[in-house]
Amino acid sequence: MEYRNLGQSGLKVSAVSLGGWLTQGGSVDDKTAIECVHFAFENGINFFDTADVYSQGKSEIVLGKAITEMKRSDLVISSKVFGTMSENVNDRGLSRKHIIESCEKSLERLGTDYLDIYFCHRYDDETPLEETVRAMSDLVSNGMIHYWGTSVWASEQMRNACAFAEKFNGYSPQVEQPHYNMLERGIEEDQMLTASSLGMGLTVWSPLAGGMLTGKYNSGSIPKGTRAESTEFLNPYMNEETFQKIEKLELIAKDVGCTLPQLALSWILRKKEVSSAIIGVTNLEQLKENISNVDFDMSKDLIGKITSILGK
Repeated sequence: MEYRNLGQSGLKVSAVSLGGWLTQGGSVDDKTAIECVHFAFENGINFFDTADVYSQGKSEIVLGKAITEMKRSDLVISSKVFGTMSENVNDRGLSRKHIIESCEKSLERLGTDYLDIYFCHRYDDETPLEETVRAMSDLVSNGMIHYWGTSVWASEQMRNACAFAEKFNGYSPQVEQPHYNMLERGIEEDQMLTASSLGMGLTVWSPLAGGMLTGKYNSGSIPKGTRAESTEFLNPYMNEETFQKIEKLELIAKDVGCTLPQLALSWILRKKEVSSAIIGVTNLEQLKENISNVDFDMSKDLIGKITSILGK
């Protein structure tokens, strides 16, 4: 496993990390989820990502159970704040009240004294940005979190957050967590460049496009029980153009002796701006496949072939 710095910080995270969205506390039984965490760690993954809103806290609880017997300093644990957690009008967003109270609850569910990374899960138009930045900085100062970051923030929002932190000598965000994969490349000409210029790393989510880049979906068949059947998240991908791209990518993967997921992860991780690609798995077999044979040093010829399929 390769380890990369989180942006310009000294924190090192595994290039491939394990996330809990839709799986831990959700579609995957606790025993399997915990086995996956243990196997991931035994095979070099040190970064585990979750959020309070994932299965309304259940994901954090399952991850907390998984790390009970593990040495905390060996792990990099992240969670997030923003989403609605109850009917309480203040139990959402990025106000100082919600950030601090949510962090306390996340720590309790995870059974740990601190988070290595705490993400602002989305941008909050209803809270002054300075209030949010000050609250996150205070959490760092109080030792409840070590670093904080943003998730799916626009370039201007990231720049403004860093400017506010510098203004009052606070802590700037060290990482952005965007949606990024072979089929979703919108950040390459904007957020990726901005984050790099600000010294922020990228920990990207859905690197396999919600399962599309595993090859298990095609235009003629959608397996029952999969995300394509139960969520609207994959709707933008469900078209003939995308299926044709995937078929061509599968041929390239076969030619170079790897699977499509391994090719997709290598494609992302060739980017120096990416600190880690967060994968989600439903079983141990998927995890084993995804973390093996990932070659981050792709040849120019291979990159050219892939780019010709994906387009600019």
